[in-house]
Amino acid sequence: MEVSVKKHGKFEFKLGDTYEMISKQIQTPDMPLIVAAKCGNMLRELTHEIVEGCEVEFIDLQHSDGEKIYQRSLAFLMTRAALACFDGIRVRIEHSLSKGLYCEFDYERRLTHDDYLLILDKMRAYSELDLPFNTAHYSVEDATKTFEKFHMTSKVELMKFRPRNDIRLYECDGVLNYFYGYMVPSTGYIKIFDFIKYDEGAILMHPTKYSPFKVPEFIESPKVAEVFKESEQWSKIMNIAYVSNLNMLILNDQHKELIQIAEALHEKKIASIADEITRKKKRVILIAGPSSSGKTTFANRLRIQLRVNGLNPITMSTDNYFVNRDKTPLDENGDYDFESLKAVDVEQFNIDLNGLLDGEPVDLPVFNFQIGQREYKNNPIQIKEEQPIIIEGIHGLNEALTSHIFKRDKFKIYVSALTQLNIDEHNRIPTTQTRLLRRIVRDNQFRGHSAKRTIGMWASVRRGEEINIFPFQEQADEVFNTALPYELAVLKKHALPLLEAITQEEPEYSEALLLRKFLGYFKSIDEDELVPKVSILKEFIGGSGFDL
Repeated sequence: MEVSVKKHGKFEFKLGDTYEMISKQIQTPDMPLIVAAKCGNMLRELTHEIVEGCEVEFIDLQHSDGEKIYQRSLAFLMTRAALACFDGIRVRIEHSLSKGLYCEFDYERRLTHDDYLLILDKMRAYSELDLPFNTAHYSVEDATKTFEKFHMTSKVELMKFRPRNDIRLYECDGVLNYFYGYMVPSTGYIKIFDFIKYDEGAILMHPTKYSPFKVPEFIESPKVAEVFKESEQWSKIMNIAYVSNLNMLILNDQHKELIQIAEALHEKKIASIADEITRKKKRVILIAGPSSSGKTTFANRLRIQLRVNGLNPITMSTDNYFVNRDKTPLDENGDYDFESLKAVDVEQFNIDLNGLLDGEPVDLPVFNFQIGQREYKNNPIQIKEEQPIIIEGIHGLNEALTSHIFKRDKFKIYVSALTQLNIDEHNRIPTTQTRLLRRIVRDNQFRGHSAKRTIGMWASVRRGEEINIFPFQEQADEVFNTALPYELAVLKKHALPLLEAITQEEPEYSEALLLRKFLGYFKSIDEDELVPKVSILKEFIGGSGFDL
């Protein structure tokens, strides 16, 4: 029999052959590592038997799914190595940080630098042994007993909300574990990694889709790390670290108070930022963050808090300073690159901004997106010295955007949904996943876009963030976390019907299926009215008290 492989032609196979057998014929040292296959828009592990009749696409480390599979497999390798080195240790994979995974460890004593080197050496030894990641189905009852044996308490609690009576577990060197998503076939696939002591734990470094052949350089992100740490401590105090905790609150009708507390915390932090801006007499407030971080609602709430402090801020949008369409730069595919700083008339933006700060009347442009040109309404505005200017835009943290403005006048805020809630101690919820669900719901609610369209353009959005936003996040004066511990339970009922509308014939199906399975972990909060009108979440589900 023959199977057609995208970009590689046809290959012979017989009944029972796996995708791994063909991938090994294709893989060369100068290619990114192949870690999975796609057939009929379904993601498959390499150990899966070949399905006849559909074109196969191999997934490597330059694909976002490939990066996740490698990262997940490495996480299992690390947790297994830690247990081999320190009997009874509990590993907690907390969140992403500095292109890696930040992990903490519960043991009878605090781990030292030498301890982490011991775990790293054991990981390398397991990699050399090329041990298989075996899979088998277990009853939920048997899986629960296994998790109790290895002190995986959050997995024990998660099993209480498992809708099915069975579960697929992975095994490596005699230890069973559960991971949300697919794995590589064996430990021998995992050759590129590092394990770096950091803060109270360690960072597990791995190749990324932008660095598929080596571990990217470790660049410390202390401001983002501090926000994650604060969020982690708050979640422990509130006993809301894992999905099972949230589900239990919903089951016991205690989620209403959680919503109120989470929203009050947001308001308190926004008020604190407004107080700092007022105290330091900052005149230009720059707000930036990745897609669907809630920047618009945050800017509106900050403006209100500044008004409380006796200030009367105005807003400016960098979107109105796009260069005319014929001067817009193109990306590598020949499409307009509106996310490039070169798409903005930085010179005119600085001239107008300086004019306002000097108290001059300035006629601000409005960009006409239909004809692709800036227009002027001959309606100049003039501000007083005590009126700060709020500027929201993806380049706000990049000093090149406001290079003509004195640094002493500027206050930069990085806004992102730095999700701290996790599925269990080994399965984190990526911040990008929360933002994608936010955007799917918002794009459908306010722009009439299907989930298929939003998912289809997400890779391009993420690419722009990697270039234009993330490299500048540590230049912020403040980092504001817009994530809400209850939001995925609210987003569930909005997102599921949109995801279910994507059929298996469409390329976006595998991502939609993954998101549907992910939302299946959550009990739903169906009462949108419980979410305050000023909540950042309202920017996505509708009903905001602000004119967005």
